[in-house]
Amino acid sequence: MKDGPLLDHLPLWGLFFLTVVIVLLSVEGGYRLGKRRRQSGAPEKESAVGAMVAATLGLLGFMLAFTFGLAATRFDTRRYTVLDEANAIGTTYLRAALLPEPERAESRKLLREYVDVRLTAIQPGKLEQAIDESSALHERLWAQATTAAEKDPRSVPTGLFIQSLNETIDLHAKRVLVGVRNRIPGTVWVTLYLMSILSMTAIGYHEGLTSVSRSPAVLALVLTFAAVMFLIADLDRPQEGLLKVSQQPLIDLRSSFERTHP
Repeated sequence: MKDGPLLDHLPLWGLFFLTVVIVLLSVEGGYRLGKRRRQSGAPEKESAVGAMVAATLGLLGFMLAFTFGLAATRFDTRRYTVLDEANAIGTTYLRAALLPEPERAESRKLLREYVDVRLTAIQPGKLEQAIDESSALHERLWAQATTAAEKDPRSVPTGLFIQSLNETIDLHAKRVLVGVRNRIPGTVWVTLYLMSILSMTAIGYHEGLTSVSRSPAVLALVLTFAAVMFLIADLDRPQEGLLKVSQQPLIDLRSSFERTHP
């Protein structure tokens, strides 16, 4: 699903190579500008340029740390939300045993289907379908709760089931928000890349003023910076990449269902 920033239309490996190209071009452009400035004989203090480059890099480092913190926080939130949802579904399943028949059997059957649907959501291209199916199962489960409540409006067990079912539905909405909708804003990405271009241009400019040839260390700088950007983007994309939230709590929950209802 490509409803996030414009960069989402690029695969992660494409983003990595795009970042390498952008940074290399920025350093090269700055180097040529600095070299031309040095050859022109125009007086310019290298120490003053070095101080400005250091200040620019400091601001870029702050921006990288800020963006990485946003992505890491969202990643941790997604992890904890999976655990909370598994616990809520498990509690709802246990409390469903207190319902009268046939609501008891039907509710438990729907909850087992619900876990399967939630696990399907992590498969490529299945997210929107899983969200729609989850919403449909919510309506069917709520209909079972309503029927049970109409049979005995004062039933405490039915009230407990409704409470846990409501929490399960709320956690579904939270997972959709933090796992799909709540992404690093496009404005942050644009600002980060603009600052990167300016900072790398400043590095190249300083090198052109002080050196007669390009330093091989620039390549290490470029690859390191691209790797950091790759990591930030990976943390920000829940449906792809190397860093994915473990669904083990839901897998364990489904296994417990299979043991009780093989």
